[in-house]
Amino acid sequence: MKESINLQIHPNPGIISDTMTQGIIILGSANSQGDTFKHAHYLSQLTGFPMLDLKTKNILPFDYEFKNQEDDFLDTFKEIVDNYNLLIFATPVYWYSMSGIMKIFFDRISDCLKIHKDSGRKLRGKKMAVLSAGYDRELKPGFHMPFIESAKYLGMTYVGDTHLAEEKSDLENQNAIHEFAQRLQPDTQGATP
Repeated sequence: MKESINLQIHPNPGIISDTMTQGIIILGSANSQGDTFKHAHYLSQLTGFPMLDLKTKNILPFDYEFKNQEDDFLDTFKEIVDNYNLLIFATPVYWYSMSGIMKIFFDRISDCLKIHKDSGRKLRGKKMAVLSAGYDRELKPGFHMPFIESAKYLGMTYVGDTHLAEEKSDLENQNAIHEFAQRLQPDTQGATP
């Protein structure tokens, strides 16, 4: 039996305008309490955006015969596209790329281009951003390419990214998240689901 997604709404402490409530942070980490979660949680506190932890969902890999339709993907996807205009993908950097959990989620979007087209079309006009976390201060070239190109292909607007690192101080990371939240603010004002 499918369960509805449980979005945890974090209170907005008033740092950023309340008009930002049309975004969602999609956490794709193997560690639901790790560094990526901590950074995403801080962004959630700044923006008031809810956070969805993909690890808590039963989302199976893409299947060309679509034998995976009883998992949590479609209900989760519909909840996201029906209610949010800005999708922020929060991923750790694993082997110079997005996490496996995040990659599976992206692969499953193909379901919504092939058999659940009405849901897939709802991505058009939405916005995408990325929060990444890893050890190294700088990302290797090309890390954001799958996100940027996916946004283009899906008719979305890629509005930016931030990278947080263990090599940076806590203050550097917090400042980067705060600046990222500020950059996202104009991208959600006036948008309608």
